[in-house]
Amino acid sequence: MTDATLDTTRIDDTRIKAVRALVSPAVLLEELPVTAEIEALVETTRNAIGAVLRGSDDRLVVVVGPCSIHDHDQAMQYARLLKPLADALADELIVVMRVYFEKPRTTVGWKGYINDPRLNGSFRINEGLRRARELLLEVNALGLPAGTEFLDLLSPQYQSDLIAWGAIGARTTESPSHRQLASGLSCPVGFKNGTDGGVQVAADALVSAAAPHAFMGMTKMGVAAIFETRGNADGHVILRGGKTPNYNAAHVAVACTALTKSGLRAQVMVDCSHANSAKQHRRQIDVAADVAAQLAGGERRIIGLMVESHLQEGRQDLRDGVPLQPGVSITDACIGWADTVPLLQDLARAVRQRRARA
Repeated sequence: MTDATLDTTRIDDTRIKAVRALVSPAVLLEELPVTAEIEALVETTRNAIGAVLRGSDDRLVVVVGPCSIHDHDQAMQYARLLKPLADALADELIVVMRVYFEKPRTTVGWKGYINDPRLNGSFRINEGLRRARELLLEVNALGLPAGTEFLDLLSPQYQSDLIAWGAIGARTTESPSHRQLASGLSCPVGFKNGTDGGVQVAADALVSAAAPHAFMGMTKMGVAAIFETRGNADGHVILRGGKTPNYNAAHVAVACTALTKSGLRAQVMVDCSHANSAKQHRRQIDVAADVAAQLAGGERRIIGLMVESHLQEGRQDLRDGVPLQPGVSITDACIGWADTVPLLQDLARAVRQRRARA
């Protein structure tokens, strides 16, 4: 007598509404291939940032751009403005355009360009992956390197070859899966301090990411596999504030002491936004000015800066039937381009002053 097949529908996938096919990374990479020129740019920029982290390059890494990408043409308009400024300041700054496609939410909300590229809750994720890669190719083709936050554990297979610098956010710095992911990424990675402002969690993340790991993931062919990593030595901490800001000289010193105790390099990047600006976008200018003063005074432990900047300042809500204002963020508020130019110029001047003190 043959046992009947057990009906498991009462206990399996009971809360799954639908399952749709996901394009494999290999298909997308074949449709939208990297060029030799882009490959060289990504490799050169990664190496340059690595040299900053190891102390053999005294430039400042500056990750600047929109809080999140929601419109291709506006992102490219920003990139075309940033490129000549980045070239003009290249002796002092390694400028990386912030190209963020995934947004962590405290509760619910728009999760980013990959998850919902049409901004209407249709969740055309395959389309979002394709649009994201198209934009990265265009930005890199200008000769402008790109940086992003790695949030989803599968999406790096679709875009990581085009990323010169990556970040792990404050909500995921403590995640073992993201530490393992970072250990296998080919680019330098910054870990933000915890949402409470604690630096130790980020220091622990650096130690973990620098070590080899084995974990389950998806190959570029779209097949489940076990990945064994070598570890990523090009990690660093990003100070983004917590219950209070943590960008001034005293906070930098405290953070570097904690890193030294963990056997890590005493160096930090400062995020001008988030808790360091108390979510007031124009205060990013004050944070950058404080950091510039530290640099001009000879501070060498600050290796980079992050700035949320868009074509126009402020933010706007995403509402049904209400047209969006062009060049304005739909997530965190940003400073406008008019304020971004002098901010970057001031940072470059501070780097020159720091050199003069050597």
